Amino acid sequence: MKYMLLVCGDDTADASGMAPVGPWAEEHGVRSGVRLHGHRLALPADAVTVRVRGGEVLRTDGPFAETKEYVAGYDVLECDSLEEAVEAAAKHPVAAIGALEVRPYWEDEDVEGAVRRVDAELGRAVQERDLDRMTALYTPDAEVFHPMSGFGQRGADALRKAREWWFSTVDGPVRREVLDLRVRVDESVAFSHALVRTRATLTTGGTLESELRVTTGYRAVGDRWLITHEHASVPFDAGVAGAGTPQERS
Repeated sequence: MKYMLLVCGDDTADASGMAPVGPWAEEHGVRSGVRLHGHRLALPADAVTVRVRGGEVLRTDGPFAETKEYVAGYDVLECDSLEEAVEAAAKHPVAAIGALEVRPYWEDEDVEGAVRRVDAELGRAVQERDLDRMTALYTPDAEVFHPMSGFGQRGADALRKAREWWFSTVDGPVRREVLDLRVRVDESVAFSHALVRTRATLTTGGTLESELRVTTGYRAVGDRWLITHEHASVPFDAGVAGAGTPQERS
């Protein structure tokens, strides 16, 4: 489960003897993998508070509340329990002079499930050779590299043209089998890694069989997850036993 640590500083506290935060971030981020990411925030004097009353936007320079304590930064943790998150927070250097608020994420979203559904929909669209459904799964600025074309496509229009050309080389449905799909998600971005096997009948009468390693990047756009980056690679036959490339069989 994910937890937000709100790192609360105290402008009256003496921070001269506080330990640096870097070692804590390294221990919990690189070594244990509990810390996903985080960042410092500018001082409250740089804040702007916005309210809307009666349709009028009211802007006030400064923080929401006048207090000696303020949110100085944040960290996002992924822990098995609240106790584990509290233990990590207790080791944060700011805990010795300020405070850390540990707050669980709201549990009403299945982001990984949403990402997996995008991949499943892509498989159905490929099988049915439906360009409209395929294109709708990508952001307008998506960047896609596929070794079959040899070039990267930047933007939905270029991607659509490349896929349209590819569909023109095959007859009938395209079988897309996804194996070992692994998904890593965050608040607004996600990545997946998978082995994708594709089989189709070529217009020349032969059979296309390919096995690709595909890395896909997703971005949350409103209430939808869309593909914003896709990179496919094939094994390179450099005389190593067991290496192979996509092949045409007749």
